[in-house]
Amino acid sequence: MQLSVIIVNYNVKHFLEQALRSAERAAQNMEVEVFVVDNNSVDDSVVMVKEKFPDVQLLVNQHNPGFSVANNQAIRQAKGKYILLLNPDTLVQEDTFEKCYEFMEVHPDAGALGVKMIDGSGNFLPESKRGFPSPFVAFCKTFGLSKLFPTSPNFNYYHLGHLSENENHPVDVLAGAFMWMRAETLEKIGLLDEQFFMYGEDIDLSYRVIKGGYKNYYLADTSIIHYKGESTKKGSLNYVRTFYNAMILFAQKHFTGKSAKLFVLMLRFAIYFRATITMLSNLAKRLYLPILDTVFLFIGLISLKNFWGSYHFQDVDYYSDRLIYINFPIYIVVWLSSIYFSGNYDKRDDLRRLVRGILVGSLVIAAIYGFLPLDLRSSRALIVLGTAWALIAIPAIRILLHFFRYRNFNIGKTRPKNIVIVGNLEESERVQGLLNQASVDKNFIGTVVPNDSNSEKYLSNLNQLSEVVQIYQIQEIIFCSRDISSEKIMEWMTQLGANLDYKIVPKESLSIIGSNSKNTPGELYTIDIQFNISQYLQKRNKRLLDFIVALSLLVSSPFHISFIPSPIQFLKNCVFVLFGKKTWVGYHIVKQNDYRLPKIRPSVLAVGDHLNQVGLSDRTKARLNFLYAKDYYNSKDLEIIWKAYRRLGQKR
Repeated sequence: MQLSVIIVNYNVKHFLEQALRSAERAAQNMEVEVFVVDNNSVDDSVVMVKEKFPDVQLLVNQHNPGFSVANNQAIRQAKGKYILLLNPDTLVQEDTFEKCYEFMEVHPDAGALGVKMIDGSGNFLPESKRGFPSPFVAFCKTFGLSKLFPTSPNFNYYHLGHLSENENHPVDVLAGAFMWMRAETLEKIGLLDEQFFMYGEDIDLSYRVIKGGYKNYYLADTSIIHYKGESTKKGSLNYVRTFYNAMILFAQKHFTGKSAKLFVLMLRFAIYFRATITMLSNLAKRLYLPILDTVFLFIGLISLKNFWGSYHFQDVDYYSDRLIYINFPIYIVVWLSSIYFSGNYDKRDDLRRLVRGILVGSLVIAAIYGFLPLDLRSSRALIVLGTAWALIAIPAIRILLHFFRYRNFNIGKTRPKNIVIVGNLEESERVQGLLNQASVDKNFIGTVVPNDSNSEKYLSNLNQLSEVVQIYQIQEIIFCSRDISSEKIMEWMTQLGANLDYKIVPKESLSIIGSNSKNTPGELYTIDIQFNISQYLQKRNKRLLDFIVALSLLVSSPFHISFIPSPIQFLKNCVFVLFGKKTWVGYHIVKQNDYRLPKIRPSVLAVGDHLNQVGLSDRTKARLNFLYAKDYYNSKDLEIIWKAYRRLGQKR
């Protein structure tokens, strides 16, 4: 056996399918075995591998033991002369395996090998070649000196910026996304260190390869796509903590004396420094728009106060300062809260959500007005004028921000992208069908064929793709990997640049895959079921509804306990829901379930409890669960709670 390919998967079914398809094509002229180790995915990855790749050796873990443990499970069973650790969010070229094999055969000093990696936009990934993270190297990376001096051998040694990405080099560290090793090297130096759950294991292994008397090589003669971001949230505090703790573990393992203490001290400082930067950055992204809204609302309300006092009462100081320090902050908080819960801060270009939020907030303010003491009641005219100001100023902010970003005023009007499909007519028609089934809003321009066809059914052949992009102002290209090689796909991505969106549809796949940034999750056009209940906005609103209903029922519990059986359990349910241990409405419990549904909290009521039907079959219950998750809205929960009111004290 020449090669054993090992892929560790965790909830990236669509990318895994593409990786396996590309590995199949790359293995056609070699003796290759492929292992997939699944770390307890819940996205039907295991089912997909069993159905579409019966020759793959599948290892299924019932929990997530981490990257190192999972790889070692397969390595112990592997029979190949070489071992390849491959990420599931990768796409290899047809010649990648052969070129790596040939290079290793003529370089007996090579213990491990990495290749040139590009992201989903065709950009070179600098982590394709790296240096060991000494204290100074770590300092330069942590404080951004490596970005300021990208080609410096001193300040950017972490990414070996002084070495050309288009030439082969011995390097210190290889990326775990593609790590080709001799089996005999692993026998000598040992397998992956299972102390590393995620991150750092590739640095540790690369270091041990060199200590074992071998070299690590970077091979620029072949490329792979590494989408990244599929299992990593680089903007999260969890990533910062996990990554730098892995570096601390590496330092404690391989350095001694003062250098080790200094390195660990720097890394611990880096954790807090990067965590602070990450937290502030995330806060700024979340809060800059509410802060901007607050400033404009406050300035507008003060101006309206002065205008109305001067115009209506002929006294600019007619209103007391309590209006500024008490009433206006209350109004602004209500408006911002209403805008938030309407979902406009999630979908900032949706002016309908914004206007709805402002109007609902104004109704709440009007209701609050009636409960305020007489000395705190301002003029109702100011509430009306404030609402008018909010309806003008806040949408204007959104429109201006949209203009500064996109240089147009088409806010909320998402023009469909101009799309071309690169592939033969049969596959192009299949992809168009997938786009229609997935309800993708697109402007299909035509098909570019890989060969020299003169048919009028095509826009052009592949050699004229650049002209097609320019003439038709194409924004997105979908490559059919059945008809065009991975090597050609990567060549065109690199040539056309990162201003376009790229998608790839694997052979026989029902998903169209792409990713426009190495730091963001990939994008999918898929006909797989999309569950509304898994959307962030709906999850947040469901939790808010639970909280409000639970709090209202607890406050008015003396009234309810005379109508609801099991009053003690009713009160317990209210408390459990209030603190997030339960939700009011959830799934039926069924013995057999054909649907993989998003997880939600244990519930007080099941989705069918309001129907007053007894003896529902498991099939009916499962179907009700499915429809509830797929089409979820808050109003459904309210309806079930209202109709199943007397069952709020039940224990499930």
